[in-house]
Amino acid sequence: MNHLGAVLAGLLLAHLLLGPEVQAQQAATGTSASASPRATPAEYRLAAGDVVRIVVFQNADLTLETRITEAGAVSYPLLGAVQLGGLSVTEAEKRVANGLRDGNFVKNPQVTMVVLQVRGNQVSVLGQVNRPGRYPLEVADMRLTEVLATAGGVANSGSDLVIVSGTRSSQPFRAVVDLPTLFAAPGTVQDLILAHGDTVWVDRQPIVYIYGEVQRPGPMRLERDLTLLQALATGGGLTQRGTDKGIRVHRKGADGKVQVIEPALSENLREGDVVFVRESLF
Repeated sequence: MNHLGAVLAGLLLAHLLLGPEVQAQQAATGTSASASPRATPAEYRLAAGDVVRIVVFQNADLTLETRITEAGAVSYPLLGAVQLGGLSVTEAEKRVANGLRDGNFVKNPQVTMVVLQVRGNQVSVLGQVNRPGRYPLEVADMRLTEVLATAGGVANSGSDLVIVSGTRSSQPFRAVVDLPTLFAAPGTVQDLILAHGDTVWVDRQPIVYIYGEVQRPGPMRLERDLTLLQALATGGGLTQRGTDKGIRVHRKGADGKVQVIEPALSENLREGDVVFVRESLF
């Protein structure tokens, strides 16, 4: 075997030996030498209430600005009622162009459609956000985080949990999304794609109350995994007369009855807990 043949044989052997490791690495990272290109984003689908402008090149008399009716149609010159609801803009342009061509109204129509107002695909964002209201789904596959950003984000008084309710496949749909988990570990929790008619609800952040011998008594946010010791620190610490001995927590049980407990300083507080710091006897 000549020198070139030896080199080629060595390369082939190395490829065979490293092949399984490379395949395993590709499987772990989700990559491949023949990886398919990224999927093309879906187009926005027209819906009842949307306002569109239709223009036909070199046919100014066929320009129309109109609203899609509840039946999903528009009344277009020469064609009458044209069903556009549920179509993408590209599909709607083709439908109008085909109607003009098939009816021998325009020999080679070049149709352009622009969505002026999105009224048909909307979601409601309510609760503890900076700008609650109804917002259009201006693009297809619009996600929860995008809609929250449009609404100005979660307010300071808002909870970490966001509830999304609506319908999917004609069935009631409800999902609870933990925002910190969503951002802390991308890919482990799905950033929901919203649909027309969905309601996004951001509840008020859970509250605990502290009173007695603390510097700043009153309500405070129940941060995640907040301990009794951390609550005392948030309240400014004890007064000169206060003591961390015998701190009592009034807690409502599952049966609705209030129980009085004396937890350890390292124990986590729960929503609605009322912490009482006693005065030192000495």
